[in-house]
Amino acid sequence: MSLTKHVQIMAQYNQWMNQKLYDAVSGMDEAELKQERGAFFGSLFATLNHIAVADTIWLKRLSGLFPTQWNLTGIENLQTIHALDTQLFDQLAELRQYREGVDHLLLQISEKIDEQTLMAPLHYTDIKGNPHTKEFFSLLMHVFNHQTHHRGQITTLLSQANIDIGVTDLNAIIPELI
Repeated sequence: MSLTKHVQIMAQYNQWMNQKLYDAVSGMDEAELKQERGAFFGSLFATLNHIAVADTIWLKRLSGLFPTQWNLTGIENLQTIHALDTQLFDQLAELRQYREGVDHLLLQISEKIDEQTLMAPLHYTDIKGNPHTKEFFSLLMHVFNHQTHHRGQITTLLSQANIDIGVTDLNAIIPELI
């Protein structure tokens, strides 16, 4: 499988899983959603918010390698974030709309990216001001892996609240070989 195809599958999986999570929590009332549950970021809402914050930070960093002719709708509207616990929105509906926009951007990137760009070095500065130069593909895989890590926490918290979101395995969307 090519790296570009792998990125496309990861972007599709990312969107699918985020939709499943937001569907699952949409039936909860605000108090349940924002209840402290002992997760890294406390509540279900804060964890969903953190995933969106981290994606925003990374999309801003990665965008330095995106050709302007890609016309990535919405990337110019992403805010600059300086802390991983920045609260983007107060309400789930707003956060969900933002999440859907970010997922759409990741899908657009996956459809336009080529092997050369995936292998390119990316120069960026982290939140603490430290400079880094790393391979674009590895950083993009980090974005997807980071989401998976925190979605695993969310699915555990949902399971503890007796909410089953069903199948979560990447294998569910990997195409069969014919």
